[in-house]
Amino acid sequence: MTFKPASGLRNAHLQTLLPRFLRRSPLFTPIEQRIETPDGDFLDLAWTAQATEHPTNKPIMILFHGLEGSFHSPYANGLLHAASQQGWLGVMMHFRGCSGEINRQARGYHSGETSDATFFIKWLRQQFPDAPFFAVGVSLGGNMLVNYLAETQNQSELVAAQVISPPLNLASCSERIQQGFSRIYQQYLLGSMKKNLSLKIEALPNKMPVAADQVEQIRSLWQFDEQVTAPLHGFKDADDYYRRCSGIGKLQQIKTRLRIIHAADDPFMTSSVIPSQPLPDNIDYHLSPYGGHVGFVSGSLRNPDFWLEKTVPEWFEKVASS
Repeated sequence: MTFKPASGLRNAHLQTLLPRFLRRSPLFTPIEQRIETPDGDFLDLAWTAQATEHPTNKPIMILFHGLEGSFHSPYANGLLHAASQQGWLGVMMHFRGCSGEINRQARGYHSGETSDATFFIKWLRQQFPDAPFFAVGVSLGGNMLVNYLAETQNQSELVAAQVISPPLNLASCSERIQQGFSRIYQQYLLGSMKKNLSLKIEALPNKMPVAADQVEQIRSLWQFDEQVTAPLHGFKDADDYYRRCSGIGKLQQIKTRLRIIHAADDPFMTSSVIPSQPLPDNIDYHLSPYGGHVGFVSGSLRNPDFWLEKTVPEWFEKVASS
């Protein structure tokens, strides 16, 4: 199923920004649940329906959101809603600090942080021993999911997975977002990250790698990763983090059925996120000329269509039935 941009709305930035204007409020009210993690922290979940009422053998679609995303991100509640339209149960795990409440521990989340996803999927398997699991990772959550699949290989617990606009080469994406109009996105993301960082410093002043008065001096995502992400999560520096957590070199290790969706005009990426080596048979690579970053709006401005919400369930259905 190929993507055709909405008439007159082919521009990459329009595609990227449109979903925010077209969908100002979530499509449904989620059922919220908090689970405790082994290190004394918590993960907040957003469900499409009561988990206890879900038929034990029906599919469950797990969603991992992007940088500073949440259930309120248009793609997040849209994809979860699309899963529930199929009769599946949808659930999103908020990364630490993204559900509206700062987490208890100093550590947060990043593009290669798989321990929370691993814990959550194992927890979910205990609740649903027989249900087929699908997983979707969006942007940062997509690169994280690639790391998870490479690490767990045949033990992933997933029937199939899809990643949308994943920044598979972190260094080049960090550089790209500092150029041209893309700086607007950097400014927006950074504003949210710095706000959360300030709250965290207030709560845990002695455990954070920077002091309150240093937050305002962080001007780019690279600086944030250099001064906060890397030291907080055991990396030498930003470059070490990018090298160790980029998904591009790990695709060959994945055993689960995986589909990767990229747009060639994604304003967050360069062509270095596009795999140059032949991919194993279990990976479907879909490169669309248009679509922006997690945009993929088709139809027309008057009658827009969110292509991802059609193609994602369709592909899972196809894989499950084969």
